[in-house]
Amino acid sequence: MTAEPFPLIELSGPPEIRGRRYGAGAVDRIRLGLRHYREQLGRLGLDPGAVRHAVRRQLAAIGEFGDAYAAEIRAIAEGAGVDTEDVVLLNARTEILRQARRGPEEASDGCTGAVLMPGVTRDGRLLHGQNWDWKVECAKTAVVLRVRQEHGPDYLTFTEAGGLARSGLNAAGIGLTANNLECERDGTTEGVPLPLIRRRVIESADLALALHAVRTTPKSASNNMMLSHAGGFAVSLECAPDESFALLPENGVLVHANHWLSAAALARLRDTGLDATPDSLYRQDRVRSRLAAERPLDIADLQDALFDDFGSPWSVCRPPRQGLSGNLTATVAMVLLDPARGEMRIAPLPAINRRFTRYRLDGTPTETTPLD
Repeated sequence: MTAEPFPLIELSGPPEIRGRRYGAGAVDRIRLGLRHYREQLGRLGLDPGAVRHAVRRQLAAIGEFGDAYAAEIRAIAEGAGVDTEDVVLLNARTEILRQARRGPEEASDGCTGAVLMPGVTRDGRLLHGQNWDWKVECAKTAVVLRVRQEHGPDYLTFTEAGGLARSGLNAAGIGLTANNLECERDGTTEGVPLPLIRRRVIESADLALALHAVRTTPKSASNNMMLSHAGGFAVSLECAPDESFALLPENGVLVHANHWLSAAALARLRDTGLDATPDSLYRQDRVRSRLAAERPLDIADLQDALFDDFGSPWSVCRPPRQGLSGNLTATVAMVLLDPARGEMRIAPLPAINRRFTRYRLDGTPTETTPLD
């Protein structure tokens, strides 16, 4: 199994121009992603008519959230030569897959994230990282976008091809990662697909407005979003569809896996995802304990914590293996953010590959290097 670097796509201009360039530049990856999600929905028994109905509801929510996002999605579809509804599916796959699930064994994304505050790092820079655990096919469908904005900070985002954003950073110093959570309220309300909310965060010039977007935008699926700022702030926002709960760093470190941690959240809702991801309990503890044991910390310590293989293949760094639902899953990518430097390092399939590619906001060429 190969682990090629994720391609970088450069975008600028208004939404229609960006979208067409994006779609044309990622056409093969967009179509591959569509194929494997359609197959998954078929296995779950959701017929094409039901998928179309779900997608149209999501498109309406996207249009209400922002006309420019809807225009960009239409342009991505045009550039890739696919239907607009196909690109909506790629952006709303969490919400639609969750509707189609038959039981807790059909788990959504895993993920383990961490932020190191400036006070505990060797050179006083905030560092932010995550392992993204999902279908192994996504190692061949994800891309990195470097976007020059006309009215906002430039940004880098790592995302599934066709998606508007997943994780990343911007020129205003904001960093973002996200990981799956579930509760009994999921699917009971209408909401905005999660990649659209993440995009609103990553294009924001102001941290306050980024936080506002996460806290106040209605959702139909739970999620945890870890936001950081190069100036020395980090928060993990555990989001149910209709409210959110904030967790702040302890002793200079913030860690989150795939179960609810906030005492307030646990008093108000039921964690319905932990049965499908029981390894979340020790992934959370392993990363937190490893980062608590060293001072001062640097990027190598963050890498080492995210490479942890305790309990493999049900580990922080997951090699390709069969999930409870029969899907072949893995840690698709390790993503390391250095917001102060405007730099993102990504290793595809890190359990079998330890070569990182650096992507920079300043436009200098990317480079692939072995583990530092």
